Amino acid sequence: MAKFLTLNTHSLLGEDVENKLKILGDEILDGDYDIVCLQEVNQLMTSGTTQDLPGYCPVAGEIAIHEDNYGLQLVRYLAEKGAVYYWSYAYNHIGYDRFNEGVAVLSKEPLEALSVLVSKSSDPLDYHTRKMLFCQTVVDGRKTCVASVHFSWLRDGFLDEWENAVKALASQGESLVVMGDFNNPANTKGYQAVLDSRISLHDTYAEAAVKEGENTIEADIDGWEGNKDALRIDFILATKNFVPQTSRVVFDGRKTPAISDHFGVSCEAIVN
Repeated sequence: MAKFLTLNTHSLLGEDVENKLKILGDEILDGDYDIVCLQEVNQLMTSGTTQDLPGYCPVAGEIAIHEDNYGLQLVRYLAEKGAVYYWSYAYNHIGYDRFNEGVAVLSKEPLEALSVLVSKSSDPLDYHTRKMLFCQTVVDGRKTCVASVHFSWLRDGFLDEWENAVKALASQGESLVVMGDFNNPANTKGYQAVLDSRISLHDTYAEAAVKEGENTIEADIDGWEGNKDALRIDFILATKNFVPQTSRVVFDGRKTPAISDHFGVSCEAIVN
């Protein structure tokens, strides 16, 4: 059985930053996840860089990791608790005028990581600049490509970004898992474009035998100003060799505390 978790962390923002990281770390430990994909993984632009990077698998051409990088701090916390994770990071753009904002992948098994620009913009000053981080690793004995994604909204170029992502993923083998913040709600044009793509991904939530929770944002958050609805915009998508058994919303303030403006999604799947 393979276990997956994704969360838009909205990291280093708000109150109790250190405690929120521990809550995420404890969920990873308790859930014994094979793969964790994170978005809005931040580091202050002004903080110092570090070479103390346990488990880090660098991506050619990516920026240096800073001491306060949220992914690094999370991996260090996990290591303190006895759990070793390999990880990688790709920088997207400047967030909130002070962060290098990016995406990360954590894996129990070693990984080979690449990043690809999927947006038209490549300027980090433009928040539309988006990269996909994808990694070759082993999940429950099966060689698999895992991607962490944070796409733009439909009105801001999602369809082009998704097509660029598909081009990159199509050459990565037949076993794929794509997780993250798609900014396109379930049962909309953007969502349907994902399901109709030639890499044949299915929505693990839709096919899971057991479901707990559904929506991953509620009402008005950054990027969804004026929204009044609860929406499902964070997905775990996989090829058919992953047979989902459970899909659960986490960090929603119910069984697990809310630690971001998004809820997380977890999945357990049989690997064929």
